[in-house]
Amino acid sequence: MTIKDTAEEWEVRATQTPFVGNKTSVRTDDVVMPDGSVVHRDYQVHPGSVAVLALDDLGSVLVIRQYRHPVRHKLWEIPAGLLDIPGENPLHAAQRELYEEAHVKAEDWRVLTDVFTTPGGCDEAVRIFLARDLSEAEGQRFEVEDEEADMELSRVPVDELVRGVLTGELHNNCLVVGVLSLIAAQHGDGLDALRPAEAPWPARPFEA
Repeated sequence: MTIKDTAEEWEVRATQTPFVGNKTSVRTDDVVMPDGSVVHRDYQVHPGSVAVLALDDLGSVLVIRQYRHPVRHKLWEIPAGLLDIPGENPLHAAQRELYEEAHVKAEDWRVLTDVFTTPGGCDEAVRIFLARDLSEAEGQRFEVEDEEADMELSRVPVDELVRGVLTGELHNNCLVVGVLSLIAAQHGDGLDALRPAEAPWPARPFEA
C-alpha cells in the first residue's frame, strides 16, 4: 500500500461566510457524510503561506522572535508570510519574506516540505523552503511595523533547535516541521535531493 495523501471533496449542500477579515475569513459548509447525513463544518479560509529555513555555511538557522497575540507568546520562528496575491509564485513570496524579515538573500533554494497546518479547522497550506548560500541583501532594510517592529533576529545551530523542539521549548509549527525535516533530509538522500524550488504545489497552484 502506498502511504500518500489524496485529494477528495465530499458533497457540500450549502455554504455561508459569516465572517470576512482583512486576510482570512470563516466559512460554514453543510457537508454530506458517507451515511447520507449532513453536518455543519466551520473552518478558517486562508490564502496560504510560505516559510524559509535559511541555513548558513556554519550549520546555523536564521530565526526570528516575534509576539503572537492569539497564543500570548513570543515565539522563535523561521521567516514566513502570506501568499498575498492569488496564484502568486511561492518561491518569489519566500524570497520576499527572507528579505523583508531578515534582509538576507539566498542563491540556493529547494522545497523542504509542504504541510497543512491545522486541517481540522483551517485550509491553510504552507510550503517550507530550504535556502542556502546566504548573504546580506542589497539596499535599504524593509520598514517593519506592528509586531514585526519588535522582532529579534538570531542564528542558532541546528542541534540547539532540535533540542528545543524535543524538550517542548520551541512551538512554532513551521520551525518545528522545518528543522525536523532538515535533519531527516540530511540523514536520508541529502539536501541536494530535495525537490526543486518551483516544484508543483497542488494545494496552491501557481505559474512558474
